[in-house]
Amino acid sequence: MGQPNFWTDQEAARRTVQELKRLKAVVEPLRGFQRRVSDIEELLTLAADDGDAGTLAECEVDLAGLEREVEAFQLKAMLSGPYDSRDAFLTIQAGAGGTEACDWVSMLLRMYSRWMERKGYEAAIIDSMEGDAAGLRSVTLDVKGPYAYGYLKSEVGVHRLVRISPFDAQARRHTSFASVDVAPQLDEAEVDVEIDEKELKVDRFRSGGPGGQNVNKVETAVRITHLPTGIVVAAQSERSQHQNRAVAMRLLKARLYARRQEERAAELAALSGTKMAVSFGSQRRNYVLQPYKLAKDLAADVETSDVEGVLDGDLDQFIEAVLRKKIGEQPAQAAAVGAPSS
Repeated sequence: MGQPNFWTDQEAARRTVQELKRLKAVVEPLRGFQRRVSDIEELLTLAADDGDAGTLAECEVDLAGLEREVEAFQLKAMLSGPYDSRDAFLTIQAGAGGTEACDWVSMLLRMYSRWMERKGYEAAIIDSMEGDAAGLRSVTLDVKGPYAYGYLKSEVGVHRLVRISPFDAQARRHTSFASVDVAPQLDEAEVDVEIDEKELKVDRFRSGGPGGQNVNKVETAVRITHLPTGIVVAAQSERSQHQNRAVAMRLLKARLYARRQEERAAELAALSGTKMAVSFGSQRRNYVLQPYKLAKDLAADVETSDVEGVLDGDLDQFIEAVLRKKIGEQPAQAAAVGAPSS
């Protein structure tokens, strides 16, 4: 970065700055831990020599706090995938259930939006489709923030809601389903995903949300279908068709990359003998509001009766549990993959 021609190539310079931030996020906390350990060691030695019980007690408090911070850092260190530190595309899609499922998508959108606010992330809707009577059939968010993809990829799967329906005059209990999909945002130079234009079906339509003077007047929104995989992406938040097509292509490449990673994870799971649901649409989490209150994450093996808190964005308990589980499984998986075949 100190070279005089560093900013000549703006895109390359931006990637370098991002890489520097990523590395500093690892190195600087570690150096801070090392300094604090050294300081506490010196205090412990002095307090022990002087028989200073007060200082010894302070050291115990400092050590306990440091231990909690190191544990949190260890969880963050598990986000070591090549794109875990990147921004993400988050898509929520209604499943079976009609109006109920569409309303459930809106509830999930609020849940994730609240979680992102707590993280200090920025999120913008790039595509959405309204339900016939209420809620949303689908919505896609552009999520920007450190490790957005690394954290959110733990949310992929089917989310199931059980509640007394506000749309049922007889107040019966209903079950609704929605799927969550997450893909990393990648730079063009990094994406090793080749797309043949002949394999794309491109539809243009009028945007349905707020925007410039062209909204609802000309066909600025773009929907792209990747025929070999059936993946459909769309964008309508930009003012021009060209801009929306560029956003949709970025989303398509990200989705194709995420699918490739799922297939790779399935291969590794088969080699290690580990049973794990990695495919899109796998059952993920249950939210029960009636006849009792329970939010249970099947992948993290964590449950809580505070469903309202979860729906208000308290998701870290599940995400961190997945990372802890990953820490515990790594040695066993490594041994299984490295074991000779019979």
